[in-house]
Amino acid sequence: MRINKLLVILAFSMLFNNAVAADFNKGLKAAQSGDFKTALAEWTPLAEQGYADAQSNLGTMYDNGSGVLTDTKRAYMWYNLGSYNSNELGGENKDNLAKEMTPADLSKAQEMSIRCLESNYTDC
Repeated sequence: MRINKLLVILAFSMLFNNAVAADFNKGLKAAQSGDFKTALAEWTPLAEQGYADAQSNLGTMYDNGSGVLTDTKRAYMWYNLGSYNSNELGGENKDNLAKEMTPADLSKAQEMSIRCLESNYTDC
């Protein structure tokens, strides 16, 4: 009996997407209740897999200092990556944050984004 490869791929994709959604939602509930340690633990692996919403939310955490030290360059990097991966809010937040950054900090944040992408999210 031959198994249709497309069906296997679709089934795997659905399982992966359900797992991603569950982890993302766990992080969201944690953040909403002020448990930023759990939110960071849930969203970081998702962001490192290219999940745009997690990337944008990490940007917000670093932008606001929610459970992490405030780091505008890292916030910009995560917003930028989220925007690159189609998160509109990440793009808006990135643009707003860029207005508050020095040219040197903006350049460094853009370099961080490039390095992260080129390393397939292993050097973020």
